[in-house]
Amino acid sequence: MLDLGDAEKEGGRTEVEGQEEQEDSRLMVADGLAEKGPKTVTSDPGQQVSNGFTSGPQATREEGDDAGGSVGTGCGPAGGAGSAGGPRTLVVQQTSLERPRETWSKKVDFLLSVIGYAVDLGNVWRFPYICYQNGGGAFLLPYLLMALFGGVPLFYMELALGQFHHSGCISIWKHVCPIFKGIGFAICIIALYIAFYYNTIMAWALYYLLSSFQSTLPWSTCTNSWNTANCNHYMSTDHNVSWSNSSTSPAEEFYVRQVLQVHRSPGLHQLGSISWQLALCLLFIFTIVFFSIWKGVKTSGKVVWVTATFPYLVLLVLLIRGATLPGAWRGVVFYLKPDWEKLLSTTVWIDAAAQIFFSLGPGFGVLLAFASYNPFHNNCYKDALITSSVNCLTSFLSGFVIFTVLGYMAEMRQQDVDAVAKDAGPSLLFIIYAEAIANMPAATFFSIIFFLMIIMLGLDSTFAGLEGVITAMLDEYPHVLVQRREKLVFGLVCVCYLGALSTLTYGGAFVVKLFEEYATGPAVITVVLLEVIAVSWFYGTKRFCNDVQVMLGFYPGIFWRVCWVAICPCFLMFIIISFLAFPPEVRLFSYHYPPWTTVLGYCIGVSSFVCVPAYMIYCLLVAKGTFKQRLLKSITPEPSTNHHRDVLVTSAL
Repeated sequence: MLDLGDAEKEGGRTEVEGQEEQEDSRLMVADGLAEKGPKTVTSDPGQQVSNGFTSGPQATREEGDDAGGSVGTGCGPAGGAGSAGGPRTLVVQQTSLERPRETWSKKVDFLLSVIGYAVDLGNVWRFPYICYQNGGGAFLLPYLLMALFGGVPLFYMELALGQFHHSGCISIWKHVCPIFKGIGFAICIIALYIAFYYNTIMAWALYYLLSSFQSTLPWSTCTNSWNTANCNHYMSTDHNVSWSNSSTSPAEEFYVRQVLQVHRSPGLHQLGSISWQLALCLLFIFTIVFFSIWKGVKTSGKVVWVTATFPYLVLLVLLIRGATLPGAWRGVVFYLKPDWEKLLSTTVWIDAAAQIFFSLGPGFGVLLAFASYNPFHNNCYKDALITSSVNCLTSFLSGFVIFTVLGYMAEMRQQDVDAVAKDAGPSLLFIIYAEAIANMPAATFFSIIFFLMIIMLGLDSTFAGLEGVITAMLDEYPHVLVQRREKLVFGLVCVCYLGALSTLTYGGAFVVKLFEEYATGPAVITVVLLEVIAVSWFYGTKRFCNDVQVMLGFYPGIFWRVCWVAICPCFLMFIIISFLAFPPEVRLFSYHYPPWTTVLGYCIGVSSFVCVPAYMIYCLLVAKGTFKQRLLKSITPEPSTNHHRDVLVTSAL
């Protein structure tokens, strides 16, 4: 619909670009293009229309999102019909019948959401124990290299893609390379797998949090009903207590025998009953998740003001407390002193790559979803550098927080730092760190804030992961789901809760480990490899860089182009081949996973990836014409109509 008159807009700066190319869905009226942005004063006020649009070439482009509202005309200095012989300016906009896309209330909401998503349990829980497993400081070099040449370029690429096309991880592929649309469905399945086990870890933390509201923490004594004869109670003043290989700490028995109750399950072949305590904890977690995301990013963008900032305050408090503990320096030395021989092991490089992707999160669809709610000219390049830097620095900081405590525990037990934790993984937090907290003055206070921090870190990532799926579904099926967002969110949360029931059993910890090893890392890296190939080789790096230039006003540098075209695919291919050639030996506590679980794990990983070739076959079958015509059509992107070029300006005598 075209409306001639005064267009009511908040004010804007315009740009007459003189471009004659326009997309099929735009109306070409004359030789100009107007964009919405902050109002500015032009050198020729006689060419300014009443709504703040100008037709003069002096106007510059600023941030703006999809134009909406009515369209109008402006006149010369005299107003009304204009003075005789004066120029007349006609502003014409195509009015879309589609529902306007939701946007972030503030830029800081977006930044906090991305930081909250990137800075998660992967930094405070997963990074320290993977660093611990791979020899401490030796892990930092491959981690930084993988971040520089793999994680950050892909982080930047996804933010730019989502912001330019304003689409989720499924529908975006019709604008990039339609035959790769299966990547979007694979991402959604991976996100569901993560939701099945990731939130269970928060349920464990909630169990600890509720158990912390006691004057004496239950994992600080050996007099409880779940304790065994091997329980060895010691405090920082008990120097006469000897620690043997058969000894178990009260914190370990609380985690293993009371929270997880894994002693009631012989393994994956017999998981046992569901723990009703953990089931209630997980139900509470998903209730918070539902009411935080059911209304969209405007709601979740406010929640992250608390969940994304509170963990930093807690980390600072715990770092100061850990640095004052006796023996803390031993942990710091182990953390920073690298064992260069470890770099010859492919396991270290595989773990480094998996960690940076698990932490930064390219390939999960979240960055595409979050960026799609940004204004078109938002500086996503700066956002990518800021958020990825904050993420890596937080990982490094959390390493100090954890390793100072490991040094303290090694001093207590008179052992080496690498012998303190028998089982790496969540037990590093739920056993070693919990035990250290129990030995501190004001143990109840530190326990409450620590496990509250763990829950908030996990909630941020859950908000983001589910929002990625929700955005993808809404964009792919808008006519069916846009008006039913609340029902979609409720159904998705129910599916995630039901899918997580296997992780709430007595052998649920074994399921969590299986999902973590096979359902996320390898599958995500494979999806990211296909994604970067589709964008760089099929869509074209030049075309993608031109898109970035249209949005940001500058062309990506040679470093980014080389990473997207060559370095990232080579790194990812090496990691995938290494994983297939040297599959990890999976074990948890004293349970060694039998060979059939490896087959099961690969089936879980392939179940998401199979969407990619399946959709390729489907795409070729439903297309019309010869095989060559079908193939050409399936790799030809559709022009994107979701960006800012809605308003056209013409000057006529």
